[in-house]
Amino acid sequence: MKPIFSRGPSLQIRLILAVLVALGIIIADSRLGTFSQIRTYMDTAVSPFYFVSNAPRELLDGVSQTLASRDQLELENRALRQELLLKNSELLMLGQYKQENARLRELLGSPLRQDEQKMVTQVISTVNDPYSDQVVIDKGSVNGVYEGQPVISDKGVVGQVVAVAKLTSRVLLICDATHALPIQVLRNDIRVIAAGNGCTDDLQLEHLPANTDIRVGDVLVTSGLGGRFPEGYPVAVVSSVKLDTQRAYTVIQARPTAGLQRLRYLLLLWGADRNGANPMTPEEVHRVANERLMQMMPQVLPSPDAMGPKLPEPATGIAQPTPQQPATGNAAIAPAAPTPPAANRSPQRATPPQSGAQPPARAPGGQ
Repeated sequence: MKPIFSRGPSLQIRLILAVLVALGIIIADSRLGTFSQIRTYMDTAVSPFYFVSNAPRELLDGVSQTLASRDQLELENRALRQELLLKNSELLMLGQYKQENARLRELLGSPLRQDEQKMVTQVISTVNDPYSDQVVIDKGSVNGVYEGQPVISDKGVVGQVVAVAKLTSRVLLICDATHALPIQVLRNDIRVIAAGNGCTDDLQLEHLPANTDIRVGDVLVTSGLGGRFPEGYPVAVVSSVKLDTQRAYTVIQARPTAGLQRLRYLLLLWGADRNGANPMTPEEVHRVANERLMQMMPQVLPSPDAMGPKLPEPATGIAQPTPQQPATGNAAIAPAAPTPPAANRSPQRATPPQSGAQPPARAPGGQ
């Protein structure tokens, strides 16, 4: 008797075929981007669900603001009026300050670079994926958002756009394990790469030589290398420096300045290749970074020696004559001689060298 249902391939063969098909799709998508357009359509299709899921929070925020007590509103209103009065008094001199600043920049010949184009956006959802740290924002291709666009907050760098739909976009955070960001130390301009280590841990600066001059409390800012993130935006503050004795290199961790687990309002930036701005010089990067640090996160600024290289200290152990107290000893009775160059001028040339002193041929910066 002929069976009604013909027997198909075994379960093992079906599993192997399914795995091969899945691997082929993954490789084709990663190499050729075959399904990128399909993902864009799917993101656009599910965009209304993001707004619907975000509606209860907006409703609760509106209700909580409506039910606020009258006394609290009066106190806030009074405080805001006082703050507004102070701000208006400061704005009276803003026009004059702008003109003076422009004249000083022209006098010094420093490059005058306008601020990057910015757009405010809001986080409407977080991606529930244990292997990826991403958020969804309420701006898309209709707003001019593009893949690779840098995103910051009022405290520092947040991440970059990795997928753009019509009304929404996905932002990959700098703490993601697949993200790496070129940065530099604000104090001494050492350039390194900060790799993500998960949003529950700090950023990782690995495989650095043991003698790398990076200390706890150093501020890390974007270096501008790679042309994706603008120069001078704060990224993180060094939280720990450990020496791996077995491999003879330093493992450094840095805590992001932006609260990556409490994101709501963000800023989209348009890079130099999008707005036609020229790259800044290293001195300009250092100045802009200091200004942005003072504006964005003054509470995490380290000691003054971390903001830049120290000025050379005067030589110690050498008696320097002052205008009020003329030099005495052999230097006072020495015959007139041609004035030596400024780099070699030192009282040691007129007095016998003391025990332990360096010969006069060394630079006057000290031993």
